[in-house]
Amino acid sequence: MKYANIKKYDVSNGVGVRVSLFVSGCRHHCKGCFNAEAWDFNYGTEFTQETIDEIIESLKPDYINGLSLLWGEPLAPENQEQVWNLIQQVRQKLPQKTIRCYSGFTYEFIEEYMEKNLPYTTKIMDSLDVLVDGKWKEELKNLNLRFRGSANQRVIDVPSTRKYHTIIRALQKEKEKLVQLPLFSKSNLSSLEKVEQKIVEVLEVVA
Repeated sequence: MKYANIKKYDVSNGVGVRVSLFVSGCRHHCKGCFNAEAWDFNYGTEFTQETIDEIIESLKPDYINGLSLLWGEPLAPENQEQVWNLIQQVRQKLPQKTIRCYSGFTYEFIEEYMEKNLPYTTKIMDSLDVLVDGKWKEELKNLNLRFRGSANQRVIDVPSTRKYHTIIRALQKEKEKLVQLPLFSKSNLSSLEKVEQKIVEVLEVVA
């Protein structure tokens, strides 16, 4: 597997400040995709154990809420083995961190087809907190939606959905909780200043 980018202070792709991995390779080819260069499975940098170690180290600060996996397509068959390698190591070393995955596949397709035919899909799904499913559709684009780009996409609470066998929306339950740091803790001050500066930089770019 190759990856296009790692964002270590991401506030756009999930609750809180997150580390986001943008994998390479996607066959959905959504019209208007903002990351079309990553459709190519050979685009970007080789994903190795050193990459996993870097991501885990970036996840360690208390102010980092969790890991987000984005397109390309994390659940593409070619990517699943390395995605699982990453997820299982994060779960082993940092079990308190949340993990969310963005996929162009719907939850129903993943459950009814991919889990029955691919060796890593069930392992991945059993380890996710949130799945944002469905292709991005330019005609349904809505900038007011939270943590998704088009109205057809769903933010799914994966553990509850698997337990009750019906789609449960994560944003309704707010299962992911923001990490709370003592506001005046001297030991946390440098970390807070660092993440505040990163957020300011992101907002300036968006503006």
